[in-house]
Amino acid sequence: MRWMGFTIAALAALGALSACNKPANGPPAETTTAPPPATAPAPMTDAEKKAALAALPAPYNTADLDNGESKFALCSTCHTLQQGGPNMTGPNLYGVFGRKAATVAGFTYSDALKAAGWTWDAQHLDTWITDPKVAAPGTKMTFAGMKDPKDRTDVIAYVMIRTGYKP
Repeated sequence: MRWMGFTIAALAALGALSACNKPANGPPAETTTAPPPATAPAPMTDAEKKAALAALPAPYNTADLDNGESKFALCSTCHTLQQGGPNMTGPNLYGVFGRKAATVAGFTYSDALKAAGWTWDAQHLDTWITDPKVAAPGTKMTFAGMKDPKDRTDVIAYVMIRTGYKP
């Protein structure tokens, strides 16, 4: 029974602590709320996929977008693609093509990526996702890499289409 008294006392203390953010005898303290999350891109019809692929340079114009989307699931645990999407463990990738590496506002990059000096294009992204630790030794990105060249082509095409790539 002694543990029961301890539990009740602990719960009472937690309740008192949870009130610390509220002024005594006054209105509730102001709270800040996060902006609403950006909406995920709408699924594409087969006709939209075909048209989007046709606009990409070779070899990305022959990619399998369904496979690219499936393989991008590995990346989506850390990155968002939609315009206005949040940075997560990794930066938001919308507009990545043509952007200098390590320049997304509000994201803290490793010194290795800050020093890379490249501008993201399909070739740099291919090298990066093959093995980030080889592409930029000292990077804090923990992704082990995607070894299959076809999977990388499919992912890059998918990212191109979903991030506003302009040829």
